[in-house]
Amino acid sequence: MAAERPSDLALIWQQTRYQNKIFWRTPIAAFFTLVFPLMFLILFTAIFGNEEISGLGVTTAQFFAPGLAVFAAASATYTNLAIGTAISRDNGILKRVRGTPLPPWIYITGRVVSAVYIGALAVVIMMGVGVAFYGVNVYWRTIPAVIVTFLVGVACFAALGMLVAAIAPNGDATPAITNATLLPVAFISDIFIVTDDPPAWMEALGNFFPLKHFGDAFRAAFDPTLTGAQFHWDNLGYMALWGVVAVVLAARFFKWEPSKGGGRRQKKREKAGA
Repeated sequence: MAAERPSDLALIWQQTRYQNKIFWRTPIAAFFTLVFPLMFLILFTAIFGNEEISGLGVTTAQFFAPGLAVFAAASATYTNLAIGTAISRDNGILKRVRGTPLPPWIYITGRVVSAVYIGALAVVIMMGVGVAFYGVNVYWRTIPAVIVTFLVGVACFAALGMLVAAIAPNGDATPAITNATLLPVAFISDIFIVTDDPPAWMEALGNFFPLKHFGDAFRAAFDPTLTGAQFHWDNLGYMALWGVVAVVLAARFFKWEPSKGGGRRQKKREKAGA
C-alpha cells in the first residue's frame, strides 16, 4: 500500500523549517536582518538622546523603532528572499526541486513563509528592545492595524524580492541590486532620517516607492498623538498594488534554471562537474 502523501500545509511547514535552518546557518544574513537595524536604534538614541522630537510630539525611540522595524521586515522579505532564491538557482537547487514530485508552488511558498517569519521576528526584537530599554509605547487599540500593516507590507516586499530574483542575471548580482535599491529608498522614506522640507523631487520619489507607505502606516500605530485604530487604507492599498504587479511580473519572468555563463557559483559548479 502506497504511503499517504502529506498535506500541502505539512509540506509547506517542512519547507519553511528547512529555509529557517539555512537562514540561521548564515550568520551574516542573520546579522544584517536582526542586528544591523537594531544598531541604528541604539546609535540614534545615543546621538540624539531620547527626548521628544520637536514638532512630532514623540521621543526619538518612539519615532525610529517602528520605522527601523519596517526596514528589518523589508530586508528579511526583499533582500534575503531575492538573494537566497537567486543563489539557489545558480547552484541548481531550483532545477532539482522542479524535477521532484514536490509542487513548485509549495517550495516557493515555504521560502516566502520563512522570510515572513524572520521579518516578524525582527519586528518583535526591535519593538521589544524599544519597549524594554527606551520606553517605547505599544497601544492595544492599534494592534490589529499593526498586524495587518505588517502582513500587507511583507507580502509586498516578498513579491518584490521574488521579482528581483526573477530578473537578476545571477546570484552574484542580486546583493548589489537589492542593496542599491533598498538602502537609498530607505533614506528618502523617513526610515533613517526625517527632512523637514525635502525637495519636491525627493518627496515625490519617496511617495512613489512602497517603503514609505509601509513605514508611515506602521509608525502611525505607535504614535501617541493619534487616536483610533490607525488603519491607513490608502497606504495599505498602495502596497497591495505594488505587490500584485510584482507577483505578475515575477511569475512572467521567473526562471528555474541558471542562466548560461552567469555567476561565480554556477561557473564553479560547472567546473567541478567537468
